[in-house]
Amino acid sequence: MSTALFEPLTLRSLTVPNRVWMAPMCQYSAETTGPLAGVAGDWHFAHYAARATGGTGLILTEATAVAPEGRISPADLGIWDDVHIEGLRRITTFLKAHGTVPGIQIAHAGRKASTNRPWEGRGPVDPATGLGWQPVGPSPVAFAEDHPVPTELTVEQIHEVAARFADAARRALAAGFEVVEVHGAHGYLIGEFLSPHSNRRTDAYGGSFENRTRFALEVVDAVRAVWPEELPLFFRISATDWLDEHGWTADDTVRFAALLREHGVDLLDVSTGGNGGPARIPVSPGYQVPFAARVKAETGLPVAAVGLITESDQAEKIVANGEADAVLIGRELLRDASWARRAARELGAETHAPAPYAWAI
Repeated sequence: MSTALFEPLTLRSLTVPNRVWMAPMCQYSAETTGPLAGVAGDWHFAHYAARATGGTGLILTEATAVAPEGRISPADLGIWDDVHIEGLRRITTFLKAHGTVPGIQIAHAGRKASTNRPWEGRGPVDPATGLGWQPVGPSPVAFAEDHPVPTELTVEQIHEVAARFADAARRALAAGFEVVEVHGAHGYLIGEFLSPHSNRRTDAYGGSFENRTRFALEVVDAVRAVWPEELPLFFRISATDWLDEHGWTADDTVRFAALLREHGVDLLDVSTGGNGGPARIPVSPGYQVPFAARVKAETGLPVAAVGLITESDQAEKIVANGEADAVLIGRELLRDASWARRAARELGAETHAPAPYAWAI
């Protein structure tokens, strides 16, 4: 049986075997201090390898920090140093050997940095403990009442962060990744610049839409300049802050998506929220899909949809109806590493599986 969900997708010269992709999900399981801080270890290898053998077409790593101070928590993965390359290469080698495209999300947490792991309370980590640090952001506006006021980045520092993203992309290529995604969503640094809720600057990086998108486009340009022409570049965005006023909106996202396409982005990974404030989010199955569908319809830019996509027939309809070019599965892949193979069976399709698992196909 032919299914849209298990058709290959070609972006530039890269062909992804199916449209079931793994969303970036932080594991908070790397070394926290010392020369091995941020290095991928056995947990990361086992975690990603299991989803590859489960038939997932493309796997995006958790938000991988381009600078030590860009980590969400001290236990996040990093790619700010060459020491990070080998542990990541171990993962990409396995993924490619088993038919899955390896992708990496490169990120800077901005004012939401230096926080505890979720199971430790999520609050800020005190720098006095030796594990935390002072966050930075576009403006001295705290994410929440219990978070520190970030240090406002200077223009020179903004340029340095953009260069960090480019350096991260170079290391990602050396580590064997075939897709790189710039994290501009969920209220982290790039998203903080985009939204007037968190960006109160009055210089060339704040105020107007053109100014607030300047940093994001500079990061994209810096990454695209070092990322091979034949390999795709993704951008993750929060399509709306879910704020009644003074926030980033769906209209902004459509306008920005057209610019991203002009600057060499090949696919928009469409999520929502995460930038704080009195957000009211109408969570329900597939609640973010309409935002992805609108971007695709109005700009022609390929999109991936994410957010409470849990069932195989639901995912199939999203792709078959042209609402998105792929679905990004999150929590369901934590519950079931072989979700893609199960979905293929339920839809009467096929996906890749390792030979030792042939009895279960």
